[in-house]
Amino acid sequence: MLRSEWTKLRSVRSTVWTLLAAVALMVGFGLLLAFVSRDLGDEAGLTDATMISLSGSSFASLAVASLGVLVISGEYRTGMIRTTLLAVPGRLRMLTAKVAVFAVTAFAVALAASFAAFFAGQAVLGDKGAALGDPGVLRAVVGAGLLITASGIFGLALGALIRHTPGAIVAMTALIFVLPQMTGMLPGEWGATVRKYFTTNAGDQIVRVEAVDGQLGPWAGFGVYCAWIAVTLVAAAVLLRRRDA
Repeated sequence: MLRSEWTKLRSVRSTVWTLLAAVALMVGFGLLLAFVSRDLGDEAGLTDATMISLSGSSFASLAVASLGVLVISGEYRTGMIRTTLLAVPGRLRMLTAKVAVFAVTAFAVALAASFAAFFAGQAVLGDKGAALGDPGVLRAVVGAGLLITASGIFGLALGALIRHTPGAIVAMTALIFVLPQMTGMLPGEWGATVRKYFTTNAGDQIVRVEAVDGQLGPWAGFGVYCAWIAVTLVAAAVLLRRRDA
């Protein structure tokens, strides 16, 4: 099953192009913000040198999450899912193999992109930059790779749940990118609580070297984000067993 899923993943051109786009977004935005911060100095208002380099993680997450959607929704679109389920009647085993292969591939690419973005950004910042051995920096760089990978699995879970590529991509974009920013408009204490625990608002904390006041800690925030993903994946698994292909 693992070999089959790996063959399907690497033989589709969208995989290569989407992963390349994720790397380009990760490194490109980090370099852009590093140049801006260096040229503007204190006027830029940016003090976390590590976060500057990793600023493309949100956009890279969108690219990898889109690939996660396509990994399974593409099979429903072409009807190949029927062949897959004939070959592997155990639907949960098929979904597990698909998630495992995709997660390993996405993490390898995301981790390499995170380190590349960090070193490129710090080279631009020069003396104002951070070192990998500074407190919290290595965790933030590795955390960016984990965040991007988790977002990809989130996309795959939504693809399995919705089974329609445009609908799953819209839902993924809303949950990862649009709605987390809109939670800042919610009033009162309950709004602050929703904002703190909502998907990438929580998950993004793992990319920050220092904790933000009023937000969860790095690993606690990432754990909350993983909980969102786990719930979606469990719902997708239940419906995968109950619905016709």
